[in-house]
Amino acid sequence: MNNEELFDVTIIGGGPTGLFATFYAGMRGLKVKIIDSLGQLGGQIAELYPDKYIYDIGGFPKVLGKDFVKNLEEQAAFANPTICLNETVLDVKKSDDETFTLISNLGQHYSKTILITGGIGAFEPRKLKVDGEQLFEGKSLHYSVKDLEMFKNQRVLVCGGGDSAVDWSLMLKDVASQVTLSHRRNEFKAHESSVNELKASTVEIKTPYSIKQLIGNGNKLKQVVIVQKNGEEEIIDVDHIIVNYGNISSLGPIKSWGLEMDRQSILVNTKMETNIKGIFAAGDIVNYDGKVKLIAVGLGEAPIAINHAKSYIDPASRVQPLHSTSVFK
Repeated sequence: MNNEELFDVTIIGGGPTGLFATFYAGMRGLKVKIIDSLGQLGGQIAELYPDKYIYDIGGFPKVLGKDFVKNLEEQAAFANPTICLNETVLDVKKSDDETFTLISNLGQHYSKTILITGGIGAFEPRKLKVDGEQLFEGKSLHYSVKDLEMFKNQRVLVCGGGDSAVDWSLMLKDVASQVTLSHRRNEFKAHESSVNELKASTVEIKTPYSIKQLIGNGNKLKQVVIVQKNGEEEIIDVDHIIVNYGNISSLGPIKSWGLEMDRQSILVNTKMETNIKGIFAAGDIVNYDGKVKLIAVGLGEAPIAINHAKSYIDPASRVQPLHSTSVFK
């Protein structure tokens, strides 16, 4: 594909930050395109946690990931964006006229500015790394959950100590017949309120334990052997395991674009500008002094980036726009 059309802003990444930035680009009258390597919008939430509740977004006491993404897509449609899925941007080149050529695995795109909202980049779940796990993976061993109902009246072991493991345990306690949470440390990394709720729930907590052995019949799990550092073992009867050990991420080609980096993050200033004029970044992919990686923070960074992209394209425009209540009358 050789798309000669010039866009005001091309957003690389169709997760929550990218979708909200798309909507806001429409608010500022910008012609916008989204490019995402996944086959659907919504990023990591849509890919891994559609049936998981999200708690840290203003105005939503809790919202299912898939519902949140659906609302974001509906909101982003206001901008009438061009959407390119299953496409990876491999390189970015700045022309003499200050516009950008984005070279992907499928062709080229042209844009006055770029906003990178690629989250943690390309990702894959950290595996359990236990002998024989391949026999059960995708059947009774899971690294993501697309439908909670598959665990109805089942015995489930959740592995991990972060927010995802704790949240899944709490959501499953009223669905599964038995929920056990195993973590290799005594302390959890999840939000304090969630850990307190976990400890007061019916979820059986096993710490500090690691998974030693999977026992099953064919591709159906029957038992799991967990072990402490002192060698003490325990056998748990299970039907399913959900592993939440985090993700292995990579920024891939982005690292070769000449952007100033801090390990796996792009450095930006208070305008969400990178060191390359005309390229902005927002969301979990960025870093700056005081940065907190939450969806709510990315949603706040998106309009900052878009407003300054608008000013970059048209220096006579206002960085501080009218409020949405002034636009929608």
